[in-house]
Formats: sequence, structure tokens, C-alpha cells
Amino acid sequence: MSLKVESGELVALLGPSARARPRLLRIIAGLEFPDPGNAQVLFYGEDVTAIREPAQGRFRLSALCAVPAPERLLKTSRSACASVRARPGRAKAEIRARVEKLLKLIQLEPLAKRFPSQLSGGQRQRVSLARALAVEPKVLLLDEPFGALDAKVRKELRRWLRKLHEEIHITTLL
Repeated sequence: MSLKVESGELVALLGPSARARPRLLRIIAGLEFPDPGNAQVLFYGEDVTAIREPAQGRFRLSALCAVPAPERLLKTSRSACASVRARPGRAKAEIRARVEKLLKLIQLEPLAKRFPSQLSGGQRQRVSLARALAVEPKVLLLDEPFGALDAKVRKELRRWLRKLHEEIHITTLL
């Protein structure tokens, strides 16, 4: 397989649920390695196939899977800022501003004080996306992010994600 994703593109991989698509995303993320041979994984021109360190640290990569996993005891705003707080050297005011920006971006400002159990599946998935975006990744990998949602919510979130992508232009592989 040969795949080239330009910076800022949104690319969707289509096909039946199987091992190939998730494995490709795990290889891109650096969580698995391709079979020996001529395989290459290039990030911004650098071959990272043989590098044995997590891609997240090397390329500011974030991943989001099908089932959101927000912290059960954290309110929406605290959950969204968990990744921001994890980055050293951030002042409280900077964290607060970043969280407010993320909540506005995911359109959940009015729900900032709610716990995950008080959110719909689509809202929980948007909180998970906010956590993924909080680290300001260059690459966002989305492994069936709407698979656990009903058809109507899935359709709404796909439309919303497309609009969000047009706004932030982050390289996204879906």
C-alpha cells in the first residue's frame, strides 16, 4: 500500500471493519511496525520505520478511537484540559484560556460543568476529541471515532468534524 497525506488534509480510509485499516493507523502512530522488507513510514520526509519511540512525542500526534473514554469523575472542562495540564510549563491562566478555546471549538461551552454520565455519546466523543486536540498535534488519527454512535448522531458528527477540519486545518487520517 502506498498512501500520501499532505499537511492539513483530511483523508478517510474506507473499507470493511477488519485488521488492515486499524493496523495501518497503529503503524502510522508508531504503536506497531510494518512487516520487514521495503516498508517505509515517512513523517515530513523523515523515515520513522526503524525508530523505536512513540510517534506522539516525535510528531505531536494524537489518536482517537471508536469508544470515548472520558474520566468518569471529571467534569467536561476538566476532562478537556487533562492533556493541556500534562504539558509542562503551562500557567493556570494559559490552561484556562486553552480549555475555553477548546470547549468553544467543540461547541460544548454550556456543558462545561457536566460529568460524562450527563452527556450524550456524541458529546462525550467531542470531549475526547478536545483532549486529543489539546496537545496541539500536527497529525490526528481517528480510528472509527463514530462507530459506537447511532446513525443520526454519526451523520451529525461527520458533518461537524468536516466543518471543524475546515476551521483548524490539522492533518487528519480517519
